Amino acid sequence: MRARQCWERGFCHAAACPLLPGANHACVLLHPGWASSSRTEPLLPVLPCPHPTPVPRLPSLSNVPRCPGWAACPSPCPDPSLPQPQQTYQLEAFCWLLGLLYQEYRDKSTRQEIETRRLQDSQTDTEECSASEETLSEAEPTNTVESKAVPQINLLRNSTSRFNLWQDLPEIRSSGVLNILQPDEIKLQESMFELVTSEASYYKSLNLLVSHFMENERLKKILHQSEAHILFSNVLDVMAVSERFLLDLEQRVEENIVISDVCDIVYQHTVNHFSVYVTYVSNQTYQERAYKQLLQDKPNFREVISQLELDPKCKGLSFSSFLILPFQRITRLKLLVQNILKKVEEKSEKEATALEAHKELETVVKACNEGVRKMSRTEQMISIQKKLEFKIKSVPIISHSRWLLKQGELQQMNGPKTSRTLRTKKLFREIYLFLFNDLLVICRQIPGDKYQVFDSAPRGLLRVEELEDQGQSLANVFILRLLENADDREVSYMLKASSQSEMKRWMISLAPNRRTKFVSFTSRLVDCPQIQCVHPYVAQQPDELSLELADVLNILDKADDGWIFGERLHDQERGWFPSSMGEEILNPKIRSQNLKECFRVHKSDDSQRRKLGSRNRQ
Repeated sequence: MRARQCWERGFCHAAACPLLPGANHACVLLHPGWASSSRTEPLLPVLPCPHPTPVPRLPSLSNVPRCPGWAACPSPCPDPSLPQPQQTYQLEAFCWLLGLLYQEYRDKSTRQEIETRRLQDSQTDTEECSASEETLSEAEPTNTVESKAVPQINLLRNSTSRFNLWQDLPEIRSSGVLNILQPDEIKLQESMFELVTSEASYYKSLNLLVSHFMENERLKKILHQSEAHILFSNVLDVMAVSERFLLDLEQRVEENIVISDVCDIVYQHTVNHFSVYVTYVSNQTYQERAYKQLLQDKPNFREVISQLELDPKCKGLSFSSFLILPFQRITRLKLLVQNILKKVEEKSEKEATALEAHKELETVVKACNEGVRKMSRTEQMISIQKKLEFKIKSVPIISHSRWLLKQGELQQMNGPKTSRTLRTKKLFREIYLFLFNDLLVICRQIPGDKYQVFDSAPRGLLRVEELEDQGQSLANVFILRLLENADDREVSYMLKASSQSEMKRWMISLAPNRRTKFVSFTSRLVDCPQIQCVHPYVAQQPDELSLELADVLNILDKADDGWIFGERLHDQERGWFPSSMGEEILNPKIRSQNLKECFRVHKSDDSQRRKLGSRNRQ
């Protein structure tokens, strides 16, 4: 009965099974995402392949006889409605011979992208830039953004070949196809090949998260079922989806040495299966909190995690780096499709397919972001509501459509606006602002970590004005006008910020430029200064922008104290960040090329953006 239950759920943990092909295997995995906790080697061994023919697949699960002695099925189980692909010898060998874990691949590719862009920026001629990029790619194939793993058939025959370019594969060079394809077509092949090999690297890291951490027997005994559920969420579903996706990509690569397309596969899987990413990522807030709490409350948990992280197979990577893999991957996948889209022929069928795939991926990424924000925003709004005491007519703070944009202390000038005698600090009094996406609440802090509200106004009825050339005493001072406040009248406040960047941040948050908010960004940012991120940055305030390595942004505003207000090209998200996180792109041709590529990627939804706007930009 126990074995039957395992069979029906798709698991096999037999020590050996003479009824299955490859009877000498230590373990046969019949369902993605689960393996014996004692397994330290790939489930399916790397077998030598003397012939250039594909290694045969395992037979269908429906034809495999049941094996006695299977262990009990672990819990929780993957969603049975998700695709349940059969394993292949090639898939296991492909992923394990790939060498790099996804974290390593991602770090190497983004850093090489930075170096490539630096080299391009140092050139003054576009052709020289292209030549330099190709030279750099050939010189350091293991670090380039377009570095690739060789396809499965070649991996099985030559395990020393790892992450070569598509054009460096023996099959490609011997075929003579490089003499036929144009340089742009070769670049397109490299971009499609990177999508495939990076998915294999990602699957390998997911497999390690499940087999090495989630299925560790010591960890299972320490964690309560509810704790394990919060910590690992639906990672088995994510892994099942990744495997099916990888198998379809693998099959496409095997069809022809010249890859026909991959974006059609991306589109189908995004529409039908990638919703599991939204579920996983939306749990991120609780996942991070649970992990910190477990480290603090359970010394044995902390000890086991530390020991598991020291295992050579983790390559020095932390447990938390494995937990955030799904969110990193879905975001990176969108960028890889963007890279393909930039290289396909315009107005071609491939361009249409890539645009559709990108559109669906963008929908999933936005849903992931909204899922994370919704969880944190709800808790934040409840916390703020508890701190407010209204001196005026009470305003309901908590709303499903309201969230915090910025909060902080400013200095309010007492007396009439015309007063210029600022010899004493008594003329200024501290006030505290809570700015939401649709409402401004003006308070004064009172004892007990409370805030007394004395004015408010809809955000759409706010206007700001900077005071210029008023002397040092009025530095960083601006005027905030409420066209209709809590008493239904117009009032003005003269406010002083602690720095120039803080003043600019408040002014942009309080009253974004309504004339350009809904205009296509490419039409107003021609030859706009640009910067690329060379150090990752995590936003500390709601109006700040988190940055990933190699992000390229338009510089919309600068402050003298080292803060930049920018708009990221690949998703058009806006926010503030320290200038020390990036390097400005000086070559105007590179800036122009970046804008051109960005316009091409977003041209399909630009008209809709003009109509609806993007509420996440402020």
